[in-house]
Amino acid sequence: MKPHMSYLQKHPSITRSRVSNFVNDNYQWKDVNIQAVLYDVKASGEPHVQLKVWSAPGQERPTFEHAVKQEFRPAKVGQMFGPSWTTHWFQVHVSIPAQFVGKPVQFLFDSSSEAMVWSAEGEPIMGLTGSNGGERHVDYALTACATANEPERMFYVEIACNGLFGNGDYHEHPQDRDIYYRLNSAELAAPNPDAWALYHDMEVIVDMAKELPQDSPRSWQALTAANDIVNIFEHADPTSINKARSVSDAFFAVTSNPASHQVYAIGNCHIDTAWLWPFAETRRKTARSWSTQLNLMDSFEEYRFTASQAQQFEWLKEDYPSLFKRIQGKAKTGQFVPIGGTWVEMDCNIPSGESLARQFLLGQRFYKQHFGQTCDVFWLPDTFGYSSQLPQIVRLAGAKYFFTQKLSWNNINKFPNTTFWWTGLDGSSVLTHMAPSETYSAQCRPGELINGVKKHKDVAYSNESLYLFGNGDGGGGPLRSMLERLRRMANVDGLPRVKQSHPREFYEHVEKTTRELVAWKGELYFELHRGTYTSQSNNKLWNRQSEFLLRDAELLCTVASFGSEDSEFEYPAEELTRLWKLVCLNQFHDVVPGSAINMVYRDSDKMYKDIISSANRIRKEALANVCRSVAGTDLTSSQGLTVVNTTGWMRSDIVAIPASTYANIFSNTSPVQIRASDSAVLVPVTNVAGFGLHSVSAETCSVRAPKHPVHVSKTDKDTYLLENRFVSVTFNASGHIVSFYDKTEGRELVPKDAAANVFELYDDVPLYWDAWDIEIYSLEKYQTLKSAVVLIVEEGPLVASISVRVPISDGSVVTQTISLSEHSPRLDFDCSVDWHENRKCLKVSFTWDIYSDVATYETQFGVVQRPTHRNTTWDMAKFEVCGHKFADLSEFGYGVALLNDCKYGFSTLGNSMSMSLLRAPKAPDEHSDMGHHSFRYAVYPHTGTFSESNVVQEAYQFNVPLLELPITIPPQISSLHKRPFFSVSGARNVVLDTVKRAEDDKTSYIVRLYEAYGGHARALLTSRLPFSSVCKVNLLEEPMDGPGIERLDHSTALKVPFKPFEVVSLLFTL
Repeated sequence: MKPHMSYLQKHPSITRSRVSNFVNDNYQWKDVNIQAVLYDVKASGEPHVQLKVWSAPGQERPTFEHAVKQEFRPAKVGQMFGPSWTTHWFQVHVSIPAQFVGKPVQFLFDSSSEAMVWSAEGEPIMGLTGSNGGERHVDYALTACATANEPERMFYVEIACNGLFGNGDYHEHPQDRDIYYRLNSAELAAPNPDAWALYHDMEVIVDMAKELPQDSPRSWQALTAANDIVNIFEHADPTSINKARSVSDAFFAVTSNPASHQVYAIGNCHIDTAWLWPFAETRRKTARSWSTQLNLMDSFEEYRFTASQAQQFEWLKEDYPSLFKRIQGKAKTGQFVPIGGTWVEMDCNIPSGESLARQFLLGQRFYKQHFGQTCDVFWLPDTFGYSSQLPQIVRLAGAKYFFTQKLSWNNINKFPNTTFWWTGLDGSSVLTHMAPSETYSAQCRPGELINGVKKHKDVAYSNESLYLFGNGDGGGGPLRSMLERLRRMANVDGLPRVKQSHPREFYEHVEKTTRELVAWKGELYFELHRGTYTSQSNNKLWNRQSEFLLRDAELLCTVASFGSEDSEFEYPAEELTRLWKLVCLNQFHDVVPGSAINMVYRDSDKMYKDIISSANRIRKEALANVCRSVAGTDLTSSQGLTVVNTTGWMRSDIVAIPASTYANIFSNTSPVQIRASDSAVLVPVTNVAGFGLHSVSAETCSVRAPKHPVHVSKTDKDTYLLENRFVSVTFNASGHIVSFYDKTEGRELVPKDAAANVFELYDDVPLYWDAWDIEIYSLEKYQTLKSAVVLIVEEGPLVASISVRVPISDGSVVTQTISLSEHSPRLDFDCSVDWHENRKCLKVSFTWDIYSDVATYETQFGVVQRPTHRNTTWDMAKFEVCGHKFADLSEFGYGVALLNDCKYGFSTLGNSMSMSLLRAPKAPDEHSDMGHHSFRYAVYPHTGTFSESNVVQEAYQFNVPLLELPITIPPQISSLHKRPFFSVSGARNVVLDTVKRAEDDKTSYIVRLYEAYGGHARALLTSRLPFSSVCKVNLLEEPMDGPGIERLDHSTALKVPFKPFEVVSLLFTL
């Protein structure tokens, strides 16, 4: 027996610890393990390294051209720089000493923060990430081999006083606090290439020994090889390094089985467009991250890197044009892969259908213009749920594949598929893959590949998977060490085979080789982050307002441009595109969901102010032009009033007119009702044509008391009654609805001992993700708000209202104006809330005498039905769901819809519906939702099931008021105002949603419609705008095949067929 033979088989755990300590840099053995020989020599301080610094004022982020003109002062290692979010420019002079001759030389610069290296000529070279951790990257290569006559080098380093993930732990500290960052190092170093190669060998072998099944032969082989390397290595003997490498070479020479799992690897540095840092910092993050990747591509010819979000590319093009050109060059070689097809990686819950369409329109057009092709892979690894209309939208945007991984975060049920066909509402399908490694920021470790195969749920059908690697969220991307490990793992026994490739190669291979795949129908509901339907309420309000403002503006601008042959109106295409870009930017998946820091929302507020101001101006100018061209009036003459209906159906409503305007129109006729809040005169307008104009005049409007007035009264039982010819609604002293009686149907909607319009205050303390999550246990702990002050505000006869003031706490109160008009059964709630709470959630609930197993919620371009019970864990997980303008609970013959103007969080359990109104999380924005809020919701009862109702139309009307324009109206032309610009007939389930000018043809316009209820239709579409031809197009406005559009003879009417929930876009050409 050998006296010193290895006993590792008898003590494998000890040996694993031994070999791990050999490579680790955070233990006490750094002076004798591999860490001791990674660098041959280092030099710091003068004369080798000279540092000067200029600190930009405030939170300015100056350009290179501005910074280098400033006065720099001496700086040294150990200094602190800050405060947070400030910028400091270093001028660096280095002289390489003689002991570096013949060696590669690096400059190691660790500012404890993010930084960018610039050449003396102003070229961005590469990003740096300081401090410790797996994201650390502080080396800038100066030369591959130093000579005896190395010139002095001068360059710049721009440091940003923030880390890769913002400004410290956002769970513990506000992100706008002032902290300072230490300059830890600024030194020259000569790395030992052989030592680094051995280090990377050992990283892979040691991890294989740990992660492979402990009783497998290959695990023992890895442990034996690692142990042998440690035995051979001597830190004082450089020749031992190559001797040790002969062991690792022999280990890696044993290749993988050709039938083993195939991994398609792609580098990425998922950069949140805003999250724990503001938008302005993202502009620099993209440059830092992507420049680093370009340098790695020069060293690793097999390396493939992908980046999404056209907005980030546009920022780079504006701020770093030379870097953008380098990316274009690498894109041509196939190493840099633009992907995704959208403007940003957007949230898929909150944005409207048209907003999702614009994400693709803006994104795909950018990629086509600057990279020569559109994207066929929809890339969305990190968002909080996926709408059931996405498959159709993706296909209509020219893509056919989809990638994500976020559903691996589900906290109740594990999603059952990895590679599958995802089928949407209309039947469209996209080939979908969810990375089984369950991350988009893998570190190129053997354990990730091993676990990825284990977690692949469809390996029986598809023996391949995608693998995304690189530091992400805050950017950074893959490091050189990752690519070194990936090379070693490419084809080694014990691991799946790995190749770097364009993601398209993976999808095409699956299509060609897979015999069958399972399918998933409907939404990909994310069982986490349900609080994002509600957090940052005002941001969601402005998003909704912006979407509808731009809808109106584009419609009216199109009519103004095309409605008259002599129109001189110039369609503001450039400005409308700018506004849509801002809307889409703020729909990024950490902005509109409400999960970003306070700085982001200060920026977002400014953007929404810009959007709303500009869109209002455009809409007003277009409306004035439309009325001038139709009516031939002079706006400088005496005033009357025209109202415009921008929805697609006839409607009646009540408008509020200033008293002076009323006097001009109706002379000495006394008003029927003057509104108490502002003394405006209320006037009923009836039968306003869809997409049409209507003159408000004595001839067209009745200012007599209505035949069936609405009224309000207080009863002897301290209850209040609002009543019109359709319904009577009774409120108790708490403002709760205790009776909602449909007079037409003779039906009571509120069950005995139940109530509606009940405010409930829930404890809202999630497990971890504060702004993101509402947990199911929060439903167990709440209080009903009963104390209230009720007053009569408006007594009719057109509108009757009561005011309800409900204290929430010592610091918070909600005040409602509840109104019923004479012409509708809809009950409106206008809410004003002063909100100052800590981790509470305010909901309003409604209990109805209606029973159904499902409730219906609006989603993009359609509806989705979800269970009202919790039979299974999949049902239970949907205790909080997303809806848009309405949620509806219907049984045979009858239903009630809950409408809103900016809310998205809903729940229906049995016959009780609730809507989440406000939250109060404290991280990452410690001020989230604090302050004043205004919002509206409504209750709309209807006969028939949802599919037989007009809930979709009523929800539009609730969000799209009639537009009012003061104008001179000669009586003889008032009839012209009733002619609609567009009309849709013969299919009440079809909604005309969007009208805009075509992107590339000033003589064409787009009309977009969709089937809203889930049935076939054949609609008759009429355009009053001129056209000579029409064709069906996709969202990119490219002609597409499909059922023909039939134009009726001698008519401007078209017959347009629809499948259930189909989105149809038509291109009209003059």
